[in-house]
Amino acid sequence: MRHKVGQRKLHRTTSHRLAMLHNMVTSLLEHEAIRTTLPKAKEARAIAERIITLGKRGGLANVRLAERTVRNRVILQKVFSEYKDRYANRPGGYTRIVRLGFRRGDGAEMALLELVDRPAKAAPVDTEAGATETKAE
Repeated sequence: MRHKVGQRKLHRTTSHRLAMLHNMVTSLLEHEAIRTTLPKAKEARAIAERIITLGKRGGLANVRLAERTVRNRVILQKVFSEYKDRYANRPGGYTRIVRLGFRRGDGAEMALLELVDRPAKAAPVDTEAGATETKAE
């Protein structure tokens, strides 16, 4: 039985895993779409949904709670203004995971993690190591 089993460990130490997921969520909120492996996308989705919910609630306490994860002040302002208005009438489900197939090098299943209702012009960012430029999907 899998009672009370927590998150995926993703073969990383706790500090590495949390830093990676926080960076992924920051990139998701900045670019509105990222391309990563499926398990990482599923873990980052939960954190991103929580941050957007904090943004909808507003208030100084929620800004400070969100700042623990998203350290970039510009992106925090985007969450507490633009995303707050965009998702005001949505009760949850701010992100979508689209499976993209398998990666050529190691066969890992890839996924596109994106915000729903995002503008069509935003291109996903590849969060894999070594990729520094955006790729249009």
